[in-house]
Amino acid sequence: MGKILVEVCCGSVEDVLQAESGGADRVELNSDLFHGGLTPSIGELVTAKEMSRLPVIAMVRPRAGGFCYTDIEFKTALADCKLLLDHGADGIVFGFLHADGTLDIDRCKAIVELIGEKQRVFHRAIDVVPDWKKTLDDLAALGIARVLTSGQEPDVFWGADTVREMIHYAAGRIEILPGAGVTVKNAAALVEKTGCTQIHISKSNVYKDSSTKNNKSIFYGGMLYPPEDEYSIVDRSFVTDIKGIVS
Repeated sequence: MGKILVEVCCGSVEDVLQAESGGADRVELNSDLFHGGLTPSIGELVTAKEMSRLPVIAMVRPRAGGFCYTDIEFKTALADCKLLLDHGADGIVFGFLHADGTLDIDRCKAIVELIGEKQRVFHRAIDVVPDWKKTLDDLAALGIARVLTSGQEPDVFWGADTVREMIHYAAGRIEILPGAGVTVKNAAALVEKTGCTQIHISKSNVYKDSSTKNNKSIFYGGMLYPPEDEYSIVDRSFVTDIKGIVS
């Protein structure tokens, strides 16, 4: 199969360290993975860079719920991008669309210019565009290095045919990074079916924090009310297993 680069989706410094100890090659650093990943704090980035040797690609996403932002949100995204780069991010992952789901080329160009020579990555916003071929053409022309995608399906294994087509269509102009739903059971088949050279994975273990148990009627979250005594950390053994399968 050859060596396949494994990128791990992380939501904290602890996640980064577990990913590294599991054999990851690169991490994507976010906050709020529950909502698909938002911009991480500068403290998380700085600490991750101090404690890990892995390349850290930092998410720039100013809010949950889509990829068409107000002028204020976009200004915030650019400010976050500059700060993340100034504090050691090895690259930036982002995605800007118009309300109709088409690529916002002007905003993408603005952040690409800000990123400069560091890694420029477009995230799974591509999975909702109406014409992924045109979007890949435009992103390649902008100098984007890589696109994270599930092949426009909820699970990347369902979208494997499209991922394979994307890789063929990109023809080396831009890297295609399959992700979303990679498991120990399907990783080898996904690599074989798509011909990819890298994969993006995510799996966590749940841990307990008893500090909120004194008053079980209190919830600090939103309307979904997730458990207040639980948190997640990257599953190191899963990363190791995937590395063993695809390397």
